[in-house]
Formats: sequence, structure tokens, C-alpha cells
Amino acid sequence: MRETRPERDETDVKKGDRDVLRRFHEAKWDEPVIFELSTAGERGVLPPEVEKEIADEVGDGVSSLPESMRRKRPPALPELSQARVLRHYLRLSQETLGADLNVDVGQGTCTMKYSPKVNDQLAGMPEITELHPLQDEATVQGILEIMYNLDLFMREISGMDQFSLQPGGGSQAMANRACMIRAYHESRGDKNRDEMLTTIFSHPSDAAAAAVAGFKVITVPPGKNGYPDLEAFEKAISDRTAGLMITNPEDTGIFNPDIDRVTRMVHDAGGLCAYDQANANGMLGITRAREAGFDMCFFNLHKSFSTPHGCGGPASAALGVSRELARFLPVPIVSFDGRKYYLDYDRPDSIGKVRTWYGVPPVHLKAYSWIVALGDEGLKEVARIAVLNNNYVMKKVLEMPGASAPYGRGRYRLEQVRYSWERLRELTGVTTDDIQRRAFDFGVHYWTSHHPFVVPEPMTVEPTESYSKAELDEFLNILRHIVHEAQMEPEKVRNAPYNSVVRRIPSAPFDDPDRWAITWRAYLKKQRRERAPGGH
Repeated sequence: MRETRPERDETDVKKGDRDVLRRFHEAKWDEPVIFELSTAGERGVLPPEVEKEIADEVGDGVSSLPESMRRKRPPALPELSQARVLRHYLRLSQETLGADLNVDVGQGTCTMKYSPKVNDQLAGMPEITELHPLQDEATVQGILEIMYNLDLFMREISGMDQFSLQPGGGSQAMANRACMIRAYHESRGDKNRDEMLTTIFSHPSDAAAAAVAGFKVITVPPGKNGYPDLEAFEKAISDRTAGLMITNPEDTGIFNPDIDRVTRMVHDAGGLCAYDQANANGMLGITRAREAGFDMCFFNLHKSFSTPHGCGGPASAALGVSRELARFLPVPIVSFDGRKYYLDYDRPDSIGKVRTWYGVPPVHLKAYSWIVALGDEGLKEVARIAVLNNNYVMKKVLEMPGASAPYGRGRYRLEQVRYSWERLRELTGVTTDDIQRRAFDFGVHYWTSHHPFVVPEPMTVEPTESYSKAELDEFLNILRHIVHEAQMEPEKVRNAPYNSVVRRIPSAPFDDPDRWAITWRAYLKKQRRERAPGGH
């Protein structure tokens, strides 16, 4: 017997005979922190008693440890049964959104795309999952060969001469580049170069990495076209310029057509040029860092090369440099001597070890498999479709009342666009944060931008090649519906969400760092302090 469909609610919209808005309500469990679920003595696993013969041979396993290495008390871990652990994490999983659950084009700058499940199966093989970083190199020749060949692929895609797969994500790759720029100038005895150039719409980590490496950061503002003009760069460059760290296209999706002239100006002044290619999805196989005049670049394998984004982990970046800078790459480098693959630590000018062990092998395998499956023409098709999808979405968004795309008016963009709802806010009082919370009611992500909001009331959308026109239309229809609500029922949008676990939290006192606790132990400590006489 077929169930009768319920009456339509206000979130349903018709287009012809087809519903264009999904019926969505996210699971909401009000799930406690796992420590709050703990019951003393409850166990998920009961290990067997040690046989007498083994105990007689090795003792109790503790007494032989030096006193300084023994805990005074057991670790304060939650104590739960297997079933309760399973329920806890399954409930939390039902309160999340991700690329495998929704149309994720609203997660701008993150390059959310479909990750082929066959690659997940490859990475889930025991040969990968049971690898240990301390294994002898002779026993891991297979994964070392894949890493070595992935380096070769990256060289071809970028034009660089050697890559390290060690950085744990784009931001660490940026920090590594800043350190290599510093090491390069120090090797030449040039101690005068203490300034690093970047731009306002480059990734914020470009500036942060340079600052952490000890450079004074010079941020060049955008011109009317969305990218700094040559005159602005010329004014910023001096004999103190160590280098340039720039994203292109920047987070507006606008490609700087003068980028090769900019790199030439920096080189003429004695600086190095570092390319942040986190936004590379619209250029794979089309343009290369070498031809744009860069000395180094990086790619996010967990974005552009279709390994899962993972909410910050397991992130992995590929960091490439020209031949002149290869000696400064972090150790080890995967090398091949004609007979075997090995980790090369014999690099005296290296900036050193930058992370534990060597990268994330399952991510390397997934990226390698994705490239092999696509080939060179496939990579170009990824870029073409990403650009097509992005410009289709831009055309439709700009038809919505109150939407604009500041800078470069009338120009096409590459892989993303940073829009503005400033006009909508002026007309209705609805802000981009209000739209974000209402979008959650339809089960889609929505991202504003990095702070500070250089573009007022921003929204950043990045459609990748993974999404069909129907899926893009689904996202656009949700956005169109929210804009209509903002015009007709602005309070409804401002009070959202209604169907999501996300709630609107008042700024005070929750924005007080003295109230933050990033661990359970810190939380308990602050609770005790607040409850103590005179606490607050």
C-alpha cells in the first residue's frame, strides 16, 4: 500500500509538476559530550586475564618501567559500553552536513567535490591501513613508488621541478614556503629582506604564514577590477622585498591577467614568488605556475585532487619548487636511485622536518588514483566544467533581487565568486548570516567569507565539476526561495533556523575567551573556578 504524501508546507515550491525544494528536517539529539555519558566501571571491551606463564615471564608490564614514566593515576577517559559509543557517534553523524549528503557548492573556497568511492576502497585496503611509519623502506616500496610518481604528476601539472608531499595542508605548505624564502635569502647573505607581499583577497594564511616566519607583511589592496594593478605593486616592492605570496585566481574567482608581469617585477627586485594554488580547480591542465613566473607553488590534495576535505583533516598538500630552490625543501623527500625508492634525509640546506612522519599515505593514494583515472584531458575537462558551473551559478544569482558580485563588473570568473547581499540588507534588514541560518533549514551549506568582510554581506559559492545542472538548480532554488522570504517575511529569515540543529546563539557572554574551553578538562577547571567563592 502506498503511503499518502503529507500536505505541503511553506518550504515547498512548485516549478511545473516538480518540487524544487527538498523536504528537510535534520536529526536533533541534544547529544551530551561523551564524558557526560561516562559511567564508572562500564566497559566496551573486557581483555582476558594474563596467563600465569606470561606474567611469570614479563611481569605485570608496569613495574619494569622507570618511576618517572608511570602515571600516578589512570587517564581520565570516558567509560562506556560498545553500544553506547556507537549510538553516540551515529547520532552526532546525523547532525552534520557534508559533500556526500548535500549539494555543497555553498562551501566556498573549499572545493567540495565528489570523491570516487573506488578510491576510498583502495585506501581502505590492509596494505594501506596497516602501514606503520617506522617500517623498513624495503617493506613499503609500493606506497613510496606511488608518492614518487605523484611528485612527477605534480611537476607536469605545475611546471615545478620537485615536490614534497609532507605538508599537512595548505596553510602548512604556506608556512614552509615562507621558511624556504627566508632560507634562500640567508644562504645568499642577504639579511635586508624582511618584507613579504600579499593581496587582500589571497588566502589569509598567506599573510599569517609570512608573519609567523618573521616577515613584515605588506598587503596590496584591490583595484576596481578586483585585483591590484601594476602601479600598486610597484609602490609596494622595494629592496626589502623578500617575496610575494599570492592566490590567483583570488578568493573572488577573478584571475589577474597581469600575474606574469607582477612576478617579473618581484624578481627584478630580487624577491621570490610563491603561488597559492588552493583555488586551482578551474585551471588544472590549462595554466601552470612556471609559465606565470613562480618559483614555488602548492596544491591541496584534499580539495583539487578529490580526496575528502575532511573538515580540516586528513589534509595534505603538495609543495613544489623550482630546481634552484629544491635544496631547501623539507626532509625527507621520496627519491629513487634506479633500484629502490627511499626517504632522502641527506639534504643539508633543507628547512628541516616540518611534521611527524611523512604526510598522509591514504590521501596520496587517492589523489594519485584520481589523476591516473582522468589523464591529462580529463584534468582539463575538470577545469572546463568547474568554470562553466561557476558562471552558470553567477548568472542565476545576479538575477536575484539584492545580489551583486563586486569588482570586475561584467567579467566571467573562474572557479568561485564572492557575492554581496549588501543591497538586500538595505532593503529588508536580512543579513548574510541570516541567510546562512535559513539555508541550514534546507540541508545545504552556505559560507560567507574570511574575516574581516572586505566585501559587505558576503556569500562565497564554488561549484566544482562534480555537480550537475539539476543539482546547481536545487541550490539556486533554495537561495531564490530565501531571498523571496527576505522580501515578504524578513522576520522569518532573521529567526531561522527551524529544521536544523544549528541555533542562533547570543554574542554575549559566549564571545568571551575566558568562557571558552577546548577540552573537557579545561571545561571542568573553569566550572570549578566559577563555582568557587568569588568566582564569576
